[in-house]
Amino acid sequence: MKSTALVPRPKFGSSVSTSLFVLALFVTLGIDTARAQNEPILVPDVVDYQKLLPMLPDPPQGWVADKAEGSTEDVGGFRITNVHRDYHKGDGEKVPTAAISILDSVANPDYVNATTAAWNNNSETSEGYGKSVTIDGNPGFEAFEKESKHSTLWVMIANRYFVQIEFQNQDPKELQEWVKRVDLKKLATIK
Repeated sequence: MKSTALVPRPKFGSSVSTSLFVLALFVTLGIDTARAQNEPILVPDVVDYQKLLPMLPDPPQGWVADKAEGSTEDVGGFRITNVHRDYHKGDGEKVPTAAISILDSVANPDYVNATTAAWNNNSETSEGYGKSVTIDGNPGFEAFEKESKHSTLWVMIANRYFVQIEFQNQDPKELQEWVKRVDLKKLATIK
């Protein structure tokens, strides 16, 4: 099943997924910049990645987590912050895996609005589903692909932070349990 969210579904569990997610944001930023070249750019500043790293939780019992990674970068006159952590249960190819990413998208409110608006499109087929969800009052989107056993949950926090939980070889019902591991209320206060 192809994801119906505007947030790209990159290759799971790699730094490539973070890079592709950031690339999609930059393309959107570039479009906005080209459209408004003669207008002054009043872009709020993103937080430093060091403030977001503590938001990535420790692994649950029986799981192992890789070291959390993050960056704050200047690209095309905009700054972007992204943090990421991979988790796995056991060793081997088919073990359950999870990944948590947080992206500060405050630099592009148009991207936030377009993405969250697309989350209103629900679909279900024999291959999987994509559906709108609400987590603690925050808009989100959940997608599941049956054949690949791949599921993703995106949640928008404070009209700024995209929190992404991504699973491989796990029941998608666990996505909402994993998002509870991230202190969403605390995340909303970080500026």
